[in-house]
Amino acid sequence: MPDLLGCQIIIFKKTLLFWGRFLFLKQEQGVKMIHPLADCKSENIGENTNIWQFCVVLSGARIGDNCNICANVFVENDVVVGDNVTVKCGVQLWDGVTIEDNVFVGPNVTFTNDLFPRSKAHPAEYARTVIKAGASIGANSTIVCGHTIGENAMVGAGSVVTHDVPAGELWYGNPARYIRNVNKIESKD
Repeated sequence: MPDLLGCQIIIFKKTLLFWGRFLFLKQEQGVKMIHPLADCKSENIGENTNIWQFCVVLSGARIGDNCNICANVFVENDVVVGDNVTVKCGVQLWDGVTIEDNVFVGPNVTFTNDLFPRSKAHPAEYARTVIKAGASIGANSTIVCGHTIGENAMVGAGSVVTHDVPAGELWYGNPARYIRNVNKIESKD
């Protein structure tokens, strides 16, 4: 990965644009920005994606187009992030997490990937957690591994998710439980 003026460049196209301390690499179809204080080892970062300061993205991670990965986010190797995803500050995406398109992950959301963690003892395979398209997870929620949050579902801030959340439902609490259908919240009629 080349380095120019302290900025990591992972797109190899033709035009460079400078703005303040940031270096943007213009592509034929978009621009991506990796903050100079981020440590991004992955070459699988989509167009128009921003990765902000103090983020660590390991080499096996895949991040889609038009994403915003805010400050202090850690992304492990076996992680897939779809298009148009926002991951707010202080989130760690551990091996086994898949986030589909158009998902919002609030600040300090905690994902897990091992139901019985022990120091220096790793499972043969990590549990899979899937966040389906259009879902939103509120700040400081904990998502216990091995569960799926359905399409367009919402998890309220501070919740602890210990079961699958069906599509289109609002869940919150500790443990998180069904509150109502999301469509009832969104329509004011």
